[in-house]
Amino acid sequence: MSDSADVIIIGGGGAGCSAALYLAWRGARVILLERGLVGSQASGANYGGVRQQGRHAAELPLARRAHGIWRRLPELIGTDCEFAETGHLKLARNEAEAAELYAYLDTARAHGLPLEMLEGAALRERYPWLGADAVAASFAPQDGSANPRLLSPALARAARQAGATILEQTAVTACRREAGHFVVEAGGIRYSADRLLNTAGFWGGQVAAWFGETVPIRHHTPNMLVTEPVRYFIRPNLGVVGGNVYLRQIPRGNIIIGGGYGSGDPAVPMSRPDPVVTLRAMQRAAALVPQLADVSVIRSWSGIDGIMPDRLPVVGPSATTPGLLHAFGFSGHGFQLGPAVGAVLCELALDGRTETALDGLSIQRFARA
Repeated sequence: MSDSADVIIIGGGGAGCSAALYLAWRGARVILLERGLVGSQASGANYGGVRQQGRHAAELPLARRAHGIWRRLPELIGTDCEFAETGHLKLARNEAEAAELYAYLDTARAHGLPLEMLEGAALRERYPWLGADAVAASFAPQDGSANPRLLSPALARAARQAGATILEQTAVTACRREAGHFVVEAGGIRYSADRLLNTAGFWGGQVAAWFGETVPIRHHTPNMLVTEPVRYFIRPNLGVVGGNVYLRQIPRGNIIIGGGYGSGDPAVPMSRPDPVVTLRAMQRAAALVPQLADVSVIRSWSGIDGIMPDRLPVVGPSATTPGLLHAFGFSGHGFQLGPAVGAVLCELALDGRTETALDGLSIQRFARA
């Protein structure tokens, strides 16, 4: 059996489902192939931070574009995916970390990202629940959080309604370019298209390798946990310089905390949290917010993501194969970017260009290395 389309997408996370939606809106025939369920790995198992603050300058154009899309989700896909613009408070725990926050102000200013520095009495007055470990902070009022379980399914549902074909439980086993077309084998069926989008997360490295573009990607499994519900008092999304703990509270009272890594095997695929790492993350969270010291953890989890040596994703055209576009290796911070990455991939696939700067994200940076 065989099927054909204008564009085939491998991978049903936020970026892939967003690309399917934007392509379908433009009238392209789209087939998306997902080995599990849409959003079942990094896009659905992450912390849910919708954060621009702290990103590398190479990611900020995508992050700024994504911010506008997040604000419009209800009109675009019929749901806000619990997105709340609560602000993101990035904490420094010593003078060296505070200096990093101040140094980042120039990068943020260059990209139009508003930030506010807080120290000493001003920090304590606004956030009296912070512990003594926090000595300074940078506040990004436009940042926030959302429910990662909702985004990819909502994008996929909207894409189907627009005419895209979304096939779950359909693992790709082979992929090649043949007679000017891409041929993808999955579930005993051959699919063909003129263009191919690689949004396969960690497994995007294998897709790239099929076309002679080997990259030094490895898998990682962010360790996540959630507490019992308590009184709602932490409004901003919290992070720290260095990123070894992050937390947010949802209005129903539960506190979602991330930090460290679990274990996993991409060949299965399987991932699981580590109880020792979970305890350490909870201890770090309680050092930032002492009121969490006696709060109980009710669940922990993990998922598989791809991480690049420079912690930047690969986004843009293939260096070896015309018609192939990559967007993978988001290194633990792709959730906020996903909606904009899909829009950019659509533009590259149909127009051959995009106004969103992708400098520093090309797969060619590894070929040069």
